[in-house]
Amino acid sequence: MSPRGRDDAQYVEVAGRRVRLTNLDRVLYPGTGFTKAEMIQYYSQVADVILPQLKDRPVTRIRFPDTVEDERFFEKNVPAGAPDWLRHRVLHANPDDEDATEVDFPFLDDLAGLVWAANAGAVELHTPQWRVGPRGKVHHPDRLVIDLDPGPPAGLDECARVAHLVADRLEEDGLVDTYPVTSGSKGMQLYAPLDGKRTATQVREYAREVAGALAAAHPKLVLANMKRDLRPGKVLLDWSQNHAAKTTVTPYSLRGRALPMVAAPRDWEEIEPGLRQLGPDEVVRRLEDDGDLLADLRRT
Repeated sequence: MSPRGRDDAQYVEVAGRRVRLTNLDRVLYPGTGFTKAEMIQYYSQVADVILPQLKDRPVTRIRFPDTVEDERFFEKNVPAGAPDWLRHRVLHANPDDEDATEVDFPFLDDLAGLVWAANAGAVELHTPQWRVGPRGKVHHPDRLVIDLDPGPPAGLDECARVAHLVADRLEEDGLVDTYPVTSGSKGMQLYAPLDGKRTATQVREYAREVAGALAAAHPKLVLANMKRDLRPGKVLLDWSQNHAAKTTVTPYSLRGRALPMVAAPRDWEEIEPGLRQLGPDEVVRRLEDDGDLLADLRRT
């Protein structure tokens, strides 16, 4: 990227596109001093692996106008002032309901789109489990996700135990490849690629059945019921994120928590006691050493 411009606002050339940058020295994470410029640098460093995860998926952003300790808001629509080159499309917020509210969703197709979103304070990028075709058709989900949400005092150690239980059950049902991602927050997600033959409703109901069966088999550890008063000490298997209207934090996205952490793909050998969340510098180093652990989850 080559900077051009004056004063605080400047324009950079990113892959042939002109992107406006502002307030690069703004501290996003007061606990560490991590700045907006560092966020843009991180997303630039992981562009080759996060873009395949974002490809053809409408992006919901969690934006932080100031710091991660201050106001945040979810943004689905393309905001005023978005660049002309940004791809966007009007879709139903719930693709399974033709009467649902329509949303003008953006798609982040390239590094320029990532930099544009980061400059707008979009720390977190969230996407659904389905993609949109070139003519606007919403396809059936191409992956299943189960979110493992620990209720304190349960934590990542308990999530690691439950993750293996979930993976074993999915393998029994023919989903032999499951990919763990520590969420950058409290818990983790498990992804399994699908052949695209089942609707979002069918996938959601299957995930619900898996969660219910595991909760029945391991009642002291696993929970499938969303009621908050049941969560302490257990790991909730959130099957609902497979709903057509819901999104999950995109792998490799930063999280807007007290410390800069990442929704980080992990190797199954790491899913054991002592598991911890990873920061952006660690994720970049791991990419250099091990490559993209989600390469096989990409659509060909």
